[in-house]
Amino acid sequence: MSTVDKKIRHITVPRLQKHKGCEPIVALTAYSAPMASLLDPYVDVFIVGDSVGMVLYGMDSTLGVSLEMMIGHGAAVVRGSERACVVVDMPFGSYQENKSQAFRNAAKIMKETGCDSIKLEGGEEMAETIAFLTTRGIPVMGHVGLMPQSVNSLGGYRARGNSKLEAKKILADARAISDAGVFSLVVEGVVEPLAKEITNAIPTPTIGIGASDQCDGQVLVTEDMLGLFNEFKPSFVKRYADLGSVVAKAAETYSKEVKARRFPTPEYCFSSKFRKD
Repeated sequence: MSTVDKKIRHITVPRLQKHKGCEPIVALTAYSAPMASLLDPYVDVFIVGDSVGMVLYGMDSTLGVSLEMMIGHGAAVVRGSERACVVVDMPFGSYQENKSQAFRNAAKIMKETGCDSIKLEGGEEMAETIAFLTTRGIPVMGHVGLMPQSVNSLGGYRARGNSKLEAKKILADARAISDAGVFSLVVEGVVEPLAKEITNAIPTPTIGIGASDQCDGQVLVTEDMLGLFNEFKPSFVKRYADLGSVVAKAAETYSKEVKARRFPTPEYCFSSKFRKD
């Protein structure tokens, strides 16, 4: 598959599963139709992440994101894309209670957004729920390692897998949910040797973020990748643009022109056209 293959109308879950050990999966976050439309020709997977709470709503963590917020942003991304597989995060508290709650909310997300899959965080403790969902027709993307919804119990945002005990647990988590039926697995914020070990240990495609280049794909938060936040840059993010400075400069120029009454000029105004009756 080329970087941009116009013949492919839509990338399906089964197609993504075939990427294991082959061409890397290209994934980015998306929260709106316009951004999805711009990125769609170049991306295999859109993850409509609960990171939207921090990126767009200014929250301190993802914990305050609601099911309704995820559905709204998920539907927008689906409307803005044609090619990419769209995966919508299940927010904190929408699936952990029991299997029935998880199925009810996952089905609601898929019905109301038209997305291809849902994503949830967790390892061995979520394996039974994942199996329950996948056997009932709901594709699931997993997420292990640094799990933002567990930031309080994990003690903050830090690299995972530095100790043998922690690495062993994360590997066991990955194996458990791979066996439970996830079609792909986000491996976030783990040390590189562990990310490689996970990728080699399971038949499920892995998508790294702050992990190893040997994962079966990579994902970044689009706004980080585009440099829209000059004051915040995670160490694992490569900036492919500096749009934050571009936006600030455009706003500054606009402000100066408005204050100096240089905007709007006649070509940006509606002139009156009176009919002579």
